[in-house]
Amino acid sequence: MVVQNSADAGDSRVGVQLEPFLHQVGGHLSVMKYDEDTVCKPLISQEQRFYESLPPAMKRFTPQYKGTITVHLLKDSLGHLSLVANPLNENREPFKVSTESAAVAIWQTLQQTTSGSGGAHTLSQWQHSQLAHSLKESQATALLRSEFHLSTHVSSLVEDPDGNQAQDERKSFNPWGLHCHQAHLTRLCTEYPENKRHRFLLLENVVSQYKYPCILDLKMGTRQHGDDASEEKKARHMTKCAQSTSACLGMRICGMQVYQIDKKHFLCKDKYYGRKLKVEGFRQALYQFLHNGTRLRTELLEPIQRQLQALLSVIRSQSSYRFYSSSLLIIYDGQELMERTLGGQHPQEALQTAHSNSPGGLAKVDIRMIDFAHTTYKGSWNEHTTYDGPDPGYIFGLENLIQILQDIQEKK
Repeated sequence: MVVQNSADAGDSRVGVQLEPFLHQVGGHLSVMKYDEDTVCKPLISQEQRFYESLPPAMKRFTPQYKGTITVHLLKDSLGHLSLVANPLNENREPFKVSTESAAVAIWQTLQQTTSGSGGAHTLSQWQHSQLAHSLKESQATALLRSEFHLSTHVSSLVEDPDGNQAQDERKSFNPWGLHCHQAHLTRLCTEYPENKRHRFLLLENVVSQYKYPCILDLKMGTRQHGDDASEEKKARHMTKCAQSTSACLGMRICGMQVYQIDKKHFLCKDKYYGRKLKVEGFRQALYQFLHNGTRLRTELLEPIQRQLQALLSVIRSQSSYRFYSSSLLIIYDGQELMERTLGGQHPQEALQTAHSNSPGGLAKVDIRMIDFAHTTYKGSWNEHTTYDGPDPGYIFGLENLIQILQDIQEKK
């Protein structure tokens, strides 16, 4: 880890200053924004090997792997921490982080509220009153445990210097990424007292093309622990699976954000919410993910099911793979086609026109598998077990997900 003042940090002028990725809805490792089309996350060698040996049939369902980078932790004269990556090549232009960036504005304010003596922002502005029992729990974590609309709690974080509210799309964000980022910086500062460089994976930003990315993160499979898990960790994960929809459906919700067009902000749910759901609650949450606050996005149902069926076919053809603790992302744009292209047409007429103009008459959706730190397969390094046939837990989850979507479509 490299900690130094910005005045001495030559790398900070030519490197890429990483931003918290505000559309991270699940996971525990910090995902960072490298540029508009690229995100990065701390490198885990098993996950890197998975991407480097990825079967061609799976590439359409995973983020594009772009290599690795070296990252340094820097501290400026005010004590603010940032992560700075070496550019991919020497000819790359220095990366400029816009002062208008929502991620920068929110993260700077977060550091101000947590770096000591207060000022205008106090801990009480971050924490829900029922959760402020202990200063040991981070403010972002307290927010995450609340099931209120997040803009109610964090609108003060995106005021401009004059105290005016920022535009609607900047006053609502999912704080999970900030929580993971804060935890990661804390871990770097406490666990690596000596100078150390860190390696990060570079991956495609799979939501870069969406204005209001609606994202559902599903932890797939009936088992979540890897082959190398300790007995204590194995028991903990088995308990979580047994007490959640992982056991009975082969999946559980790990995070969600869905844009509400009537309120102009994201409705967000976290992994704690997902763990509490039973089967009917899961069905209702999936329905909610497809509802924009005004109507059910029925035009999304068919393209989502088509892609899930295609993924199911691919998974069934992958012998020996076990995708323990991996997630499946379902992504679509909260801004509807009619809003982007069709102006003043009647809503039903606009929707029909949008369908006729889109490829195959279907709305744009994306299905991606992520998080492969515990994935095992024949030939993977240091494997403890070699499995035969495709992953039954993952297939069980996909089949149930497709069936629930079909049920929603039939009852629409």
